[in-house]
Amino acid sequence: MNSTFAIGVTFVAYLAVMLWIGYWAYKKTNNLSDYILGGRSLGAWPSALSAGASDMSGWLLLGMPGYAYVAGWQASWLGIGLLIGTYLNWLIVAPNLRVYSKMAGDSLTLPQYFSNRFEDKTLIRVISAFFILLFFLFYTSSGLVAGGKLFESVFGMDYTIAVTLGTIAVVSYTFFGGFLAVSWTDLVQGLLMAAALIIVPIAAFNSVGSGPNEILSNANANLLSPLTDSDGKTLGWISIVSLMAWGLGYFGQPHILARFKAIKNKEEVRKARTIAASWTLIGLLGAFMVGVAGIGFFDQPLADAETVFIDLVQALFHPLVAGVLLAAILAAIMSTADSQLLVSSAAFTEDFYKSIFNKEASPESLVTIGRFAVVGIAIIAWLLALNPDSTVLGLVSYAWAGFGAAFGPAMILSLYWSRMNRLGCLAGIIVGGLTVVIWKQLSGGIFDLYEIVPGFIFATLAIFIVSSATQAPSKTILQTFDDVKG
Repeated sequence: MNSTFAIGVTFVAYLAVMLWIGYWAYKKTNNLSDYILGGRSLGAWPSALSAGASDMSGWLLLGMPGYAYVAGWQASWLGIGLLIGTYLNWLIVAPNLRVYSKMAGDSLTLPQYFSNRFEDKTLIRVISAFFILLFFLFYTSSGLVAGGKLFESVFGMDYTIAVTLGTIAVVSYTFFGGFLAVSWTDLVQGLLMAAALIIVPIAAFNSVGSGPNEILSNANANLLSPLTDSDGKTLGWISIVSLMAWGLGYFGQPHILARFKAIKNKEEVRKARTIAASWTLIGLLGAFMVGVAGIGFFDQPLADAETVFIDLVQALFHPLVAGVLLAAILAAIMSTADSQLLVSSAAFTEDFYKSIFNKEASPESLVTIGRFAVVGIAIIAWLLALNPDSTVLGLVSYAWAGFGAAFGPAMILSLYWSRMNRLGCLAGIIVGGLTVVIWKQLSGGIFDLYEIVPGFIFATLAIFIVSSATQAPSKTILQTFDDVKG
């Protein structure tokens, strides 16, 4: 059987299942709450795996293995930061946000939550929506770049055609099914990603006949230490802090926080936390091992380190099996891009259109506008993704920092500090977002520090300073805060 044909058949079958789920969800989507949050009806498993799958995206099977392939144990700092961030996000944010988002005016979107939490009519929603749309354009385009690399490597397609096909696939079921389609497809895709990241490194190590440390030692002894780079230079504190700081990003990711608002009840959160942390550990460890196994398996260095998972699968497995395993990359890409498109669509619909232009818009018209916003946003992300020199990890790191700094401090303090007020929230979002944008343009010395770190610190300081220096929150705000905590 021709390998390309077999893999193609597998991909088509996989996409057919995803589109069927989209159609099923379409039949259950009656209003904007259903479209954006699935009617707040998710159980622990779909919540946890949907959050994980939409979080990790194509970079878990492309970017992370590629980084481990190049850097060895240095990449472990990134994995440790992400694992800690995942657990703390479910522990600190999830339970309170589920309750608070419901009590604060039944908030559907992140900007709407901040607006209702601080009794702000428009400004917080518009500014928050601006940053969501800005950073999600880069984040979504990273997924489309990953899809382009997948189709280009496997089918020998022109890169532009490959990116275009991936975009159409993601938009199709997000357009129709909304949050239910996204969450239930993410459950399937999350399980497929975990299975692939267990099977592929085991098969690769078995083929090579050596363990991880032996492979690294034979290739380059410098890769054995998490404290040195591939040239043997000691990692400075800036490098280690920058890698660990990826964990800070979790507290401000709108597509992950949406799962916390959509979970069925607060009691499901604890179970979901265990599932999410376990899935993340398996995924990160598997992705790292894929990169290390690739070092031992391939005699010649790969032209693009981020294709190491793809190349291993094609070399090790029968075409039909390879098709299923490579569909895991498609799953990773789709599970994140669909979530990002949906959150961006919600921000545009709820926080721009309804908030500014048509406060009396009907639920049916909002769903329609939301669906077409998905298409418009996807087209812009597609245009950004057409640059074949873009790296998945590079695009993700910028968007991840932007969300983490703009919304992370505001989210945590809004749940735990009663003195935080409207102006403090605005200051935190603006300072955090702008710091990331500005810091990214600078380099050398302290400016080599990952931009999420100064962004998070400055946003936190801005919230404390402005909130403390201005009028205290109203009695109704304080009463709602006490009700949530009580």
